[in-house]
Amino acid sequence: MILIEQFKNFASRIYMPRIGVGDVFEILLLAALVYVFIAWIKRTRAYMLLRGILIVAVFILLAWIFQFSTILWILEQLGSVALISLVVIFGPELRKALESLGNSNYFFGMLSFGGSGERTERFPDTVLNDIVSAVSDMSEVKTGALIVIEQNILLNEYVDTGIRLDSLISRQLLVNIFEHNTPLHDGAVIIRGDRIIAATCYLPLSENVSISKRFGTRHRAGLGISEVSDSFTIIVSEETGKISCAYMGELSTLTAGSLREQLHYVQNDTIKDRNDRKFRIWKRREEA
Repeated sequence: MILIEQFKNFASRIYMPRIGVGDVFEILLLAALVYVFIAWIKRTRAYMLLRGILIVAVFILLAWIFQFSTILWILEQLGSVALISLVVIFGPELRKALESLGNSNYFFGMLSFGGSGERTERFPDTVLNDIVSAVSDMSEVKTGALIVIEQNILLNEYVDTGIRLDSLISRQLLVNIFEHNTPLHDGAVIIRGDRIIAATCYLPLSENVSISKRFGTRHRAGLGISEVSDSFTIIVSEETGKISCAYMGELSTLTAGSLREQLHYVQNDTIKDRNDRKFRIWKRREEA
C-alpha cells in the first residue's frame, strides 16, 4: 500500500499537457523532417563531420558536469564564432540540400494549375532510336560512354567545360565520339533537344558514400550531375558493357528495352511522368 501511495504522489506531480490533433500532426511532421535529414546526411561526407561534432558535444557536457573552469572559459570565448564555423564547414552540404529541394518536382506538381499536364515532345522518335542503337552498339563492344540528356535545368556551366559541337544526333556520331583514342571520347556528351551541344564535358562527381565500389568515375559523374539537375544520364560501362542510368540522384541498371522505355518518358516529359519515372527507376534498382 505504501508503494501505491508513493506512486500516486509521484504521478500527481507529473505534468501532462493536453495533446490535440494539431500537436500530433506537428510531431509527425517533425519526425518526418528529422528522418529525411538523417537519411540525407548519412549519404554525404557531412555524416563524419556530424559524428565529430557529437564527440565534441560530449566533451563539452563532461566539462560542464565536472566544472572544468578553464575549458568552459575557452568554450565561452569560442561560442560567438561556433555558428559561423558550422555554416562554413557544412557549406557544400547545405548548398546541395537546398539544390535538391529546389529540384524536387513533387511540390511544384501539387502547386501547378492548368496546362501542366500537356506533353511537350523534346525530340523525335528518330533521335530516340539513334540513342538506343548507339548505346546498344557501344554496350556490345564495351565502349565506355556518358550521355547527359538535358531537361528543364540548363547545363550551360558544364557545356562550357567541353567542346561545343551543336550537331544533329545520329547513331554513327555518338558511336564515333566515344570510340577509343579519339579526341572527344573522354568526358560526357550533353544533349539538348535533338542536338548534341558539347562533348568532353566535365561533370561533378557524386559524394554519395553509399555507392557500390564496383562503380567507377564514369558512374559517379553520371550520378553527380543527376544530383544537381533534373537531367537523365546514360552510362555504358567500359569494363562490363552494362547500361546504367542516373536520374534524381538514383542509379539503376537497364537493358536496351528498358532504356527505350525510360527515354520515351524523357521524350514526352511532364511533372507526372517525371515522378512516375523516378518510381520506376527506384523499383528496378531495388529488384536488381
